[in-house]
This record gives sequence, C-alpha cells and structure tokens, in this order.
Amino acid sequence: MAEPEDINGRLHGEQFEPEQKESLLTRLIYMILIAVMISVAQTVLATATVLQFIILAVTKEPNPRLADFGTDLGIWIAKAARYQMVASSVKPWPWTELD
Repeated sequence: MAEPEDINGRLHGEQFEPEQKESLLTRLIYMILIAVMISVAQTVLATATVLQFIILAVTKEPNPRLADFGTDLGIWIAKAARYQMVASSVKPWPWTELD
C-alpha cells in the first residue's frame, strides 16, 4: 500500500501550471466534463468499496491492489476537485499525466 508521504507528495507535489490562461468558455466545458467524470468515479469508488468489503469478509485481509486503486482514485478526485474549485489550473488525467 502507498505510504502517507507518497500520497502527500502526489496531492501537493510540484505541478506545472499552464503558461497560457484558458478562456472562461473553455474552462466551463472542462468543468462540465470533469463533473461527469467525478460522478463516474463516485460510482466506481462505491463498487470498489463493496468489493473490498466482500474480500475482507471472506479472506479477513484487504486486497492491497484494490486498496492502492482506491488511493489512486481518491487522489484523482482530489485533483479534479481542485480544478473544479479553481484552486489549480492543472487539469487532472487524461489531460495531464496520471502520477
């Protein structure tokens, strides 16, 4: 599983802001697309949560790959939310690298 310092670096590490500002209309289009993607991500997160619980109930151990997937998904959602709330001009994956 990912270490807490790794997660902190992925959330708050160096990100390169775009050199050129996008227009408000362009930002609105990206915000709508990302809002749809966040909605899909929430469904995937709920499904993965139920699956992880079933695995935990059966094996008494969490699946580490599924736990890491949940961490990656959470980091993506956090980056998407930062873009949505204009805390960052860096768009999340698929427009930038998925780190």
